[in-house]
Amino acid sequence: MDKKKTIGFVGLGLIGGSMAVDLRARGYASGIIGTDKNPLNADAACRLGLVDRVVSLEECVDDSDIIVVSVPVSAAAGIIQTVLDRFRDKGYEDKIVMDVCSTKSQIAERLKYHPCRKRYVASHPMAGTEHSGPWAAMPGLFDGRACIIADQDESDRAAVRKVEELYRTLNMRIVYMTSDSHDVHTAYVSHLSHVSSFALALTVLDKERDEKHIFDLASGGFSSTVRLAKSNADMWVPIFTQNRDNLLLVMDTYIEKMKEFRKALEDFDEGKVRALIDEANRIKKIIR
Repeated sequence: MDKKKTIGFVGLGLIGGSMAVDLRARGYASGIIGTDKNPLNADAACRLGLVDRVVSLEECVDDSDIIVVSVPVSAAAGIIQTVLDRFRDKGYEDKIVMDVCSTKSQIAERLKYHPCRKRYVASHPMAGTEHSGPWAAMPGLFDGRACIIADQDESDRAAVRKVEELYRTLNMRIVYMTSDSHDVHTAYVSHLSHVSSFALALTVLDKERDEKHIFDLASGGFSSTVRLAKSNADMWVPIFTQNRDNLLLVMDTYIEKMKEFRKALEDFDEGKVRALIDEANRIKKIIR
C-alpha cells in the first residue's frame, strides 16, 4: 500500500460515512475531512468521529489526496466538474476525484472533454441500506460486495490503481465496465428492486387502511421485500430520472412477467404457476 493519504468526502451520508469509518479503522487514511451542504449532517459527522474536521469544498480539494464525491446523482456531475476545475486552476496533477454514484452515463458525458478528465475515476460500490445520513454509517458495509469501476480507460492508470487500492482496503471485488453497461446492469439488479418495493408499499398502504394490520401481519418475507421502500426520495428520484430509458425497458419486462403470473392464476393453471416458479428458482445458481 502507498503512504497513507488524506481523504476528503463531499457528502457525509451513509456511503461516504461508512467508507470513512473503514478507511480510518484499516489504516488507509492519515486524515479524513469532509464537506456537506447540510449543516446538520456536517455537525453529526464531526460528533460521530466520521471526519476530523468539516471544511469548505475548496479546502476539501486543496487538503485531500483523494476526493470522494458521495452526493445524489443530480448534484454529482456539477461538483466533480468544480473539483476538476480547481485541479486545472491550481495546477494539481496528483490529486484524484472519484464518485460513488448509482448512474454513470450522464456524468461521463458531461465530463468527457474536461482537460483534467483523467484525474477522475468513475466508481460505484454496490452496497447500501435503506437508511440515510451520517447516523446510518456503519463498519463493514462494503465487505465482500462488488464495486464497479466505469470507463477505466478514460482515467489515468495511476489514478485507477489508487482507487482500486482504496476499494480493496474495503474488501470489495472490482468489476470493470463502461458507463452505458453499468447503467443497464444497475437498472436490472438495483433500480428495478427499488421501484418494485415502492410499488408494493403503495399497494399495501392503499388496500390496508388500518395500518395496525400491516404491522400485526408483516412477516419476514414482506418486511424484506418492502424494506427498500424506506429509502430516501432525494436519492432515488434523480437516479430514476437519469436512468429513465433503461429503467422503463426493465419495468416493461417485469410487467410482462407479472402478467404471466396473473394469467396463470386467473386460469387456475397450477402447471404454469409451477413452471414460472421453477424457472425463477434458477436465480439460486446466481445468488446464494
